[in-house]
Amino acid sequence: MSTTVLVLQHERDCPPAMIVPWLAAAGLRCEVRAADEGAAVPSELGEHAGLLVLGGRMGAGDDHAHPHLISTKQLLVSTVGQGRPVLGVCLGHQLTAVALGGEVRRNPRGRTVGLQPWAPTHEGRSDPLTGALAAGTPVLHWNDDVVTRLPPGAVPLGRSRDGDVQAARFGPRAWGVQFHPEVTPAVVEQWRDDREPEREQAALTAVQERQAELHRAWEQLLGRFAQVVLAG
Repeated sequence: MSTTVLVLQHERDCPPAMIVPWLAAAGLRCEVRAADEGAAVPSELGEHAGLLVLGGRMGAGDDHAHPHLISTKQLLVSTVGQGRPVLGVCLGHQLTAVALGGEVRRNPRGRTVGLQPWAPTHEGRSDPLTGALAAGTPVLHWNDDVVTRLPPGAVPLGRSRDGDVQAARFGPRAWGVQFHPEVTPAVVEQWRDDREPEREQAALTAVQERQAELHRAWEQLLGRFAQVVLAG
């Protein structure tokens, strides 16, 4: 049985970061492919044990500017359809929603930046993945777009204070989270573009000061995904 997860990276400034060591500690290896730099995106998951799709500044519908998104969505459709393990993070969450027939749009309330409390739905509290996070656990949001309509059959597992989807289950073993459970302060530092200097600095400071606490919780989420993958 393979213990290698395929990780698709969409831009250098949004790397897997802590995903690699946390999954390694749980018994999984990550094969990271920089799709934005020309690494091939397969049409099928093949021998990989699971699929993890990372974030990025582009939108889920920006296929013309970023052609690899087309292949990524095709891979998501086939992998979810086969009932195999999938986890989408931020853009990866949005790509999964769009690929399966949902809708993603620019958040009319503006960009979401900073720590927000995890607010699980009833289903989210007992879900095999998101059940790892206690209600109120801080999670980092850094996104312009949101899922405005989930695809048929998808289950909302958490909603932000504005009612936006924080996480969803797209299939028996397929999830998306709008937040970033993988980041370090160094990664967040790369995301600052001074559009909102005070909010960006506050988010970075919070991650710096609370890194140990945040990582303890976020590692549990990745650990649950590893359990699903290793269950075969």
